[in-house]
Amino acid sequence: MALTWVIAIIIGAVIIAGLSFYAGKLLWQLKAQKAQIEKKQVEQQAKLKEARQTRNAKLADSINLIARAMKEKQCEYSEGCLRIWVLISQYSFDKEISLSDTYPGVYQMYEEVKDMPTHESRKKYSKKEIFKMDKQRWRAEERLENAIMTDCEKLASEFQALPSSQNVVFQ
Repeated sequence: MALTWVIAIIIGAVIIAGLSFYAGKLLWQLKAQKAQIEKKQVEQQAKLKEARQTRNAKLADSINLIARAMKEKQCEYSEGCLRIWVLISQYSFDKEISLSDTYPGVYQMYEEVKDMPTHESRKKYSKKEIFKMDKQRWRAEERLENAIMTDCEKLASEFQALPSSQNVVFQ
């Protein structure tokens, strides 16, 4: 009976040692997997940040270009404000800001003309209706000109142009 106990204890010890080794191996694999996941997350965050910066740079360049064109009166205020508002709404700011408070002239002009038809959809209206909408748009441009120009100055200084488009000259 003593020999049976010794054999049972030895077999139990071997089983426990084997299970301990297996558990240790699994813990080591888990640690390696966590490290790999963390590394991939850091890489992914870096890629997202780079993509965001690239996207913001392109948006800022377009915003700057349109603002400068409006300042030089090479772009109608209504068209420029529509375009800028769409672009600036897609821009990823570092901190939350109220765009309507920061750029009130552009916002008011956008609100004035956002529902007006453009391009092909204008053709669905009579000339009288189109003239009425154009008249409303022209009045809004005239009324908001000073606020829009102030916003254009702000936009041109806050949103930097890409080096390739800094020297664009409006004629």
